[in-house]
Amino acid sequence: MWYRFFKYALFRPGVRLLMHPELVDERNIPATGPAVLASNHLDAGDTFTLPALMRRRLIWPAKKELFEGKGLRMRIVARFLRAVGMVPLDRSGGRASVDAMGPVEAELAAGNLIGIFPEGTRTPDGRLYRGHTGVARLALENGVPVVPVGMVNTRLRRGPLGLPTMKGARIVIGTPLDYTPWRGQADSVRVLRWVTDDVMAHIQQLSGQEYVNVYASRVKYGNLKGKDLTGHLRARADEGLEAPPTDAELAARDAGSAERSGAGESHD
Repeated sequence: MWYRFFKYALFRPGVRLLMHPELVDERNIPATGPAVLASNHLDAGDTFTLPALMRRRLIWPAKKELFEGKGLRMRIVARFLRAVGMVPLDRSGGRASVDAMGPVEAELAAGNLIGIFPEGTRTPDGRLYRGHTGVARLALENGVPVVPVGMVNTRLRRGPLGLPTMKGARIVIGTPLDYTPWRGQADSVRVLRWVTDDVMAHIQQLSGQEYVNVYASRVKYGNLKGKDLTGHLRARADEGLEAPPTDAELAARDAGSAERSGAGESHD
């Protein structure tokens, strides 16, 4: 109830009046059933512009710190996020992030749409950065499609009367990507990386961004802050990568090996 109230009473009218974004190919979003919408992240407006415009409800996992803050302001933020159905997500990385996927997976199991920014943070300079493998893990472990989304010109700027606006903003929805042929390999580092880079390549096609093959957090806060990134540029996010064998191909390969082994034993 609160989600619909905030969407139709506040966010949709505000987004249309102030920012004038164009939503392109919304038909590519599945009309029913679970899916992951994976998007590039240009600015803070990305989190509310897309949900305000699209028909289906979209849930963005929010960093868990927003649900745990102290003080009146943070308690209000946490209550608002819960009211509109947001779920907490541990973004610290490693096992903690994997274990914290439970609430997100519960939403997928309920048939809902989850939105995710694979880069993990807003781009520091307008370029597209290396994706984290959480998007691949969600797709493979839950058997759901990934819908690539390209945010174009969605950076917020100051408009008349100091209100936020956008100039020439477009949100482009790509064709759903099916990774179920690799579902049995959800624990494979190679498969997780390939799926992630394939998703990022499709996002890049929609957004038209230059791709940098490092994590954005290293550029914003880490050892690459202020450094020349020329050596990390790639024409495509999936440059030089080959698709790993599917579950069926691995099974056929194993069966062939077993047959050859059995024939050799019989011959002996």
